[in-house]
Amino acid sequence: MNNSADPSRTLRTLETLESNVRLYSRLFPACFSHARGPFLLSETGERFIDFFSGAGALNYGHNNHQLKAAITEYLGSDAVVHGLDMATPAKVDFMETFNSVILRERGLDYRFQFTGPTGANGVEAALKLARKVTGRHNIISFTRGYHGLSLGAAAATSSRFLREASGVPLSGVTIMPYDGYLGDEIDTAEHLRNILLDSSSGIDAPAAILLETVQGEGGINVAQKEWLRSVQALAAEIGAIFIVDDIQMGCGRTGDFFSFEFAELSPDVVILSKSLSGYGLPLSMLLIKEAIDIWEPGEHTGTFRGNNLALVSATAALNIYWRTEIFSQSIYRLGTLMRHRLNAIARAHGDHFTVRGRGMALGFDCRNTHLAETAARKAYDRGLIIERCGPADEVIKFFPPLTIDPETLTKGLDIFEDSLAEAAPL
Repeated sequence: MNNSADPSRTLRTLETLESNVRLYSRLFPACFSHARGPFLLSETGERFIDFFSGAGALNYGHNNHQLKAAITEYLGSDAVVHGLDMATPAKVDFMETFNSVILRERGLDYRFQFTGPTGANGVEAALKLARKVTGRHNIISFTRGYHGLSLGAAAATSSRFLREASGVPLSGVTIMPYDGYLGDEIDTAEHLRNILLDSSSGIDAPAAILLETVQGEGGINVAQKEWLRSVQALAAEIGAIFIVDDIQMGCGRTGDFFSFEFAELSPDVVILSKSLSGYGLPLSMLLIKEAIDIWEPGEHTGTFRGNNLALVSATAALNIYWRTEIFSQSIYRLGTLMRHRLNAIARAHGDHFTVRGRGMALGFDCRNTHLAETAARKAYDRGLIIERCGPADEVIKFFPPLTIDPETLTKGLDIFEDSLAEAAPL
């Protein structure tokens, strides 16, 4: 018997050797040994459909064979893997490809800044740059927003649980109501404008306005096109840097490569990470408008920024999936399939539940933490991995790989329907 496949041994090792901070090994208590496309396999032979996709880091699925081929070819050539921010063919190829395939096709013009490999470090760099450009300190972020857990990013994150874990006061950020937070009748963009234009509001003029166009961890909350445009216009009016955090919703998750394309935005700074590398390898970067690229050399650095192996897989993903509209159209079709099916499930339960999201980022709001937890656990028992989000973890989050086939997608939705029916009988 392979001892590593002994579930009791795995649990014992985690409990005795790994920190209490571990999370997903508690939610999904298997030892996963192999993965391909939309599937995860455990050491004991169980097969799971993955509707979590590494929290959005695996948009192209597990071990995508085309991306793997690019990686293995690069490794076999003895090309540079770690090179700090020195010039390499891998970096040059990535920037040229991204510029031609993504930016130029969308009429966008940015410079690239490779940050430390986490999304949070990308946020830190964006906030530092905004403060340097404007000479101001305050940042505006929004209720139910999530931007990472290093101290600067955590200050812009709204969750009380996550903020309190920092152990120090988090300052320099004012959190304002997101679109719809105060109800459909109140325009929170106009509310924000009134406050920021009022010199007696008590809110310091901001260096930046930071937002997600769809709030992933906050509950799949969707900002409307008009609201996003109003906030961008306000940033320009008051001389603040407009930053879009596209870490989780970028790289195709909402249908377009950037989540802000539907609103025809032109952010001053875009933060990308998660699925940027295409293969789950750590990679983060900023897209910065040239006029605000006022960094001094070395002002924001990091040992593992711009890892060449991740750049190789990222370039392959761009070439394979984004040179035509075919992939984006497929995302919209699969997203429509998901939405129609989830809406039907909600209707079958008397519309006690709501469905929201864009593209293949959808949330099923159970309005009840225990019910959402029970449904997700029963789905896991049936072979489906889904995560929860929202302020009370009451929203079930659907994040399947963008490359999933319709049959597997339908099978996963079948499992969810059965699991919900058991958790909340009709």
